[in-house]
Amino acid sequence: MAATGMVPADKAPYALTRATGTLAEGAAKLAGEIGATGVEALLAHANRTAVHKGATAALGSMQPRPSDWYAFDGKDQDTVDWYPQGVTCGEESGSIGVPVLLVSWYFKPTPGERGIRVSFLSPRTLKYQHALLVEAAPDGTYKPIDVHAGGLACHGDLLYVADTYNGLRVFDLGNLLDLRTAQSDLGDPARVGRSGGKFHAFGYRYLLPQTDCWKLARRGPHFSFLSVDRSGATPALVSGEYRENDPGGWVARWNLPLTDGTPKDAFVMGHPNIQGAVSWGGKWYLSQAADGNTNGRLLVHSGDKLLTRPYPIGPEDLTVRGGKLWSVTEFRNKRIVFAVAL
Repeated sequence: MAATGMVPADKAPYALTRATGTLAEGAAKLAGEIGATGVEALLAHANRTAVHKGATAALGSMQPRPSDWYAFDGKDQDTVDWYPQGVTCGEESGSIGVPVLLVSWYFKPTPGERGIRVSFLSPRTLKYQHALLVEAAPDGTYKPIDVHAGGLACHGDLLYVADTYNGLRVFDLGNLLDLRTAQSDLGDPARVGRSGGKFHAFGYRYLLPQTDCWKLARRGPHFSFLSVDRSGATPALVSGEYRENDPGGWVARWNLPLTDGTPKDAFVMGHPNIQGAVSWGGKWYLSQAADGNTNGRLLVHSGDKLLTRPYPIGPEDLTVRGGKLWSVTEFRNKRIVFAVAL
């Protein structure tokens, strides 16, 4: 059993190798046919509205309450098909020109896989829009991506998505595609891909095709969450592993931009049920979950000191925005994106 605390670990098991294959070619083919748009344009057409400080059931017994939070709308609160997991923001990217929070969701039912989607949420307007993430072939055909998407991170225009058993999937936000520019309607809401001369995306207006991939050099570790540490001289990508009732989960950091798959360091966290982690200003912040009716905890490691802070029910991935720590909660009718002090 691992000791409690951030214990340095061997980096070798977490090494990644780049495996672009034909992903960039397939994404370029789609972008050439449909036409790319941007995050700002997507937000201008957002079709859902978040509720400022709604869904208070997510807070449970948490005191003090978060400094701010946004609840997804009633339809997204109530669905048992989609579950939010990862979170990142425009500030984390360093290049997105508008305030925005991004949240990944995975589709739970089987059969009938609908893959993963990302919500783009504007804190200014409370409007948000879902985009379907897809994998495209060189001929421009495409399919949904069946992963858990437990973590999101942004650097520049690149959106990193955690692929539990394989490593990292990479998406270029410059290839965000608006189906309205290619056709008058959004196609068949029960279908994805090309059919009958139309593009279909389960009724979603926006597609984001995968452009790159970093795979584990050897099987074993799981990529459960992601974040970016921008507090140092060189930004670092952070990833790690959720282990249920097991304190042996790891975290590792890679220098950004990601050109070398060897992490610069790695640690065993010494805590079970960690759903998100970020290092910032010499401290480690760990998001620890319980169950759908029990408050989680925020664990803060500073050197050899550990501070435990109150947290909502079902906390997941982490990101830093506006000098605050943000996360997202996953359980039905308790789905919020929220901020606490660092």
